[in-house]
Amino acid sequence: MSTMNMNTKIYGLYGDDDELLNAVHSLSKKGVKINEVYTPFPVHGLDKALGLKKTRISDLAFIYGAYGLILMAITTWYMMNYDWPQDIGGKPSFSWAENVTAFAVPMFEMTVFFAAHFMAITYLLRSGLYPGAKTKNPDPRTTDDKFLIEIESEDVDRLRDMFIETGAEEVTVKKVQ
Repeated sequence: MSTMNMNTKIYGLYGDDDELLNAVHSLSKKGVKINEVYTPFPVHGLDKALGLKKTRISDLAFIYGAYGLILMAITTWYMMNYDWPQDIGGKPSFSWAENVTAFAVPMFEMTVFFAAHFMAITYLLRSGLYPGAKTKNPDPRTTDDKFLIEIESEDVDRLRDMFIETGAEEVTVKKVQ
């Protein structure tokens, strides 16, 4: 059994998401610490199998949406009462509260717009997928139809056997500096 230094990464490539999920469960039961899993699409149950915590990204979505709603409410209030007050249908616009129902649709749309766009930006920045970012993906096939498990360990032979037992199509070993 040959061993390498701790700067060795072993990659197991899978062709099916069910095989990947079974492999993650199997490797975890045997006490193997998985560094990263690369998939072309979200795999249901993978986060629990890896023991990942719930993210706070949904809290950010609420904050972004609230920001859009407040910004649009202030904008409509300003336009209705100061910028261009109009007498619509014989009803003067003395207060924003009297006419808020007329602005329900734009305020809703701005809430959705801010939540969606800022969430996309947050995701791209957080995951390092923005334009010009250095690529971290060790195998470009994982952006098409393959699934990859990355493990950093000294025990290369044992892990290679484990990958093959769990149905890996290909096992690659790379030294990292």
